[in-house]
Amino acid sequence: MRAVVIQEFGVLPQVVEVPDPVAPPGGVVIAVEATGVCRSDWHTWQGHDEAVKLPHVAGHELAGRIAAVGAGVRGWEVGARVTVPFVCACGGCAQCARGDQQICDDEFQPGATHWGSFAELVAIEHAQANLVALPDAMSAAEAAALGCRFGTAFRAVLRQGGVRAGQWVSVYGCGGVGISAVLLAAAAGAKVVAVDVSPAARALAERSGAVLSVDAGAFDGPEALAEHVRSLTGGGTHVSLDCLGSPATCAASVGSLRKRGRHVQAGLMPPAQGVAPIPMHRVIGGELEIVGIHGLQAHEYPELLSVVERSGIDLAGLIGTRIGLDDVPAALAAMNDPVPARAGVTVVEFR
Repeated sequence: MRAVVIQEFGVLPQVVEVPDPVAPPGGVVIAVEATGVCRSDWHTWQGHDEAVKLPHVAGHELAGRIAAVGAGVRGWEVGARVTVPFVCACGGCAQCARGDQQICDDEFQPGATHWGSFAELVAIEHAQANLVALPDAMSAAEAAALGCRFGTAFRAVLRQGGVRAGQWVSVYGCGGVGISAVLLAAAAGAKVVAVDVSPAARALAERSGAVLSVDAGAFDGPEALAEHVRSLTGGGTHVSLDCLGSPATCAASVGSLRKRGRHVQAGLMPPAQGVAPIPMHRVIGGELEIVGIHGLQAHEYPELLSVVERSGIDLAGLIGTRIGLDDVPAALAAMNDPVPARAGVTVVEFR
């Protein structure tokens, strides 16, 4: 099969031929029809994830058809259209037994702990715990856009964030996760403030339901930015989400909250970036909550799909750029730019 292989961290990967994967016992091989290019993949390429061993194939927002079924798999057949969570579960540990597969004690992540979907084929273990059937009406590209970013935003906004109608919600970083969070918070009836340095991202956020947008680059540090958001919202937001993942955006997000508000950390925070200067005096004085988000369980996907249908969310509208497998290295390199020229999700389509 053809795959985008990382041979050295930070060095542009190459599209080469590698051996086809074999379906593991209890697992399947999926023929990839579409996969997203996510900032998590950029972190993988840069060597920020200690779980990654070289050579490596990134990619974790996939949709496709089952190409092979391993021994012991029940209820799944070759040809079925499927996707998977970006955090896949073992199905047998204490966390999985409680329904918390997103924090499985023996998790595996396509594109991180295992080779991923920047390839024509990808192997997935524990099919019973991880495969999600796709609706006939949903294209592979839409399902890829649904992947890590929309699933993460769903849990961040509606589960960890507990967003309700009428609340103020600030979203820091309006990439794939952030735009998804804007759509979901607006669909829940919240008033969303979108914060980003990119004019294109802010414009997309406004089209996606944000009532206000703020240029993060216009302020001298996270404290000034947070103060501005508090002034816009009459004392601060009820829920704030850092969907980028940087010390500055994390600190500004926490600082944006009103008393008893809740910060949700959705963007990855590699230790190499340094420790976020969280305003702990505000956390204490305002009894703020700080929670994390680590993906979405497979059993939550039916509710996610129901929310998309009820709310009329246009998943295709999340897609900003469609590319081929040969374009993946350049798409990863483009993420080195802190102010991307384009907004929306980049999706690789296999033809």
